[in-house]
Amino acid sequence: MPALQLAGLRQIVAGLCYVIFFLFKGIAFPKGKEWVPILVLSFLNFVLSNGLSTWGVQYISAGLGAIMGAIFPLWLVVIGLFSSAEKIPTKAIIGLLLGFGGVCIIFSEHMTDFLNSGFQFGIILSIIATWTWAFATIYTKKQAAKFNPYFSLGLQMLISGIALTAFTNIINEPNVKAISILDIPWQSWAAIGYLVVFGSLMAFVAYLYALQNLPTEQASIYAYVNPIVAVLLGWLILSEHLTIYIGLGGVVALLGVFLVNRAFKAVPPLEQPETEGI
Repeated sequence: MPALQLAGLRQIVAGLCYVIFFLFKGIAFPKGKEWVPILVLSFLNFVLSNGLSTWGVQYISAGLGAIMGAIFPLWLVVIGLFSSAEKIPTKAIIGLLLGFGGVCIIFSEHMTDFLNSGFQFGIILSIIATWTWAFATIYTKKQAAKFNPYFSLGLQMLISGIALTAFTNIINEPNVKAISILDIPWQSWAAIGYLVVFGSLMAFVAYLYALQNLPTEQASIYAYVNPIVAVLLGWLILSEHLTIYIGLGGVVALLGVFLVNRAFKAVPPLEQPETEGI
């Protein structure tokens, strides 16, 4: 099935789970200006970031996709240099660079993919996705307290899922136009179910919680842990081979994660305004 259709269906199902849960708990819908950040984040977080990253990996190798995803924390540093009054600790910047370098070492055989002209479209989509995810992360950090952030997350998913699904049904381009729901094989529905449960309901809640309780740069280092977990799962479940580059890259990436955590260890935790709980 087309990648954008998969992203849209995933977000609709996950968004409905969130919305139904909070309506069952008696939480009211946002009112007036509370809708502004929800609409902005639905566009940045899910239409652009999640939608384009899902679409992008349709045109590039998985290894190159992992490298592109690991660029995201570095955009936070670049944006912070121009927009934040708080200085990012030097040790944290070094750690972020090491983390990215470690991911590049793990997938070093895919570095030449950047020169593959057939991957250009996917690379552009992936870069835009990392930009929008960085801006959305910073915006989420600032706006989370204005409305229940977890209910907001569900509304963002539902709105963006409807938008992406409508787009794939209107557009007439190959590899984009949606196929009939009846033609979607069970394997694709199983993948959507997995992404809904583990990728949307669990991972996004965990990331949002981390973002509320940690500095933005520290919360972003999940991007360096993900590839290591993926490689280890490939070894355990699919009997894929571990190489010296994977081992070396993993050590370098984890060293970067360690330095980032150490850099923010002495920083007092930010006091978070009270928000409605889950």
